[in-house]
Amino acid sequence: MSSPNPDLLAKIPLFADLGPKELKSLASSFNERTFLAGDTILVAGTGGVGFFVIGEGTATVTVGDREVGKLGPGEYFGEVALIDGGSERSATVTAVTDLKTFGLTAWAFRPIVEADARIAWKLLQALARKLREAESRTSSAG
Repeated sequence: MSSPNPDLLAKIPLFADLGPKELKSLASSFNERTFLAGDTILVAGTGGVGFFVIGEGTATVTVGDREVGKLGPGEYFGEVALIDGGSERSATVTAVTDLKTFGLTAWAFRPIVEADARIAWKLLQALARKLREAESRTSSAG
């Protein structure tokens, strides 16, 4: 199993402020996971503890019957699971093409966050952004 390239992690807003040494250490906490085109990676309404970064391929994000986004290399999903440790997923993510991802579990991530407040702050910012986007979609749908 391989780990993500630290340069890939540096492009993710959650980890953008980390230096090369921290990125290399963080990368070693991820595990490679592959999915075939058509595979469902996450299912809305089910529990999960993983955060994923896409290394290769594309995926769709759906909420209910509506596609709300596409993800490609360098993009990520499942960050809420890093905080709440397995509450229900808010969206379904499906591989459009064969997909190479790097996954990080909540229990591997927690010591990293506790050791570096910069990551915790970035994660809070990302979650706040996600909440605002969700609220915006809800208010415009009504």
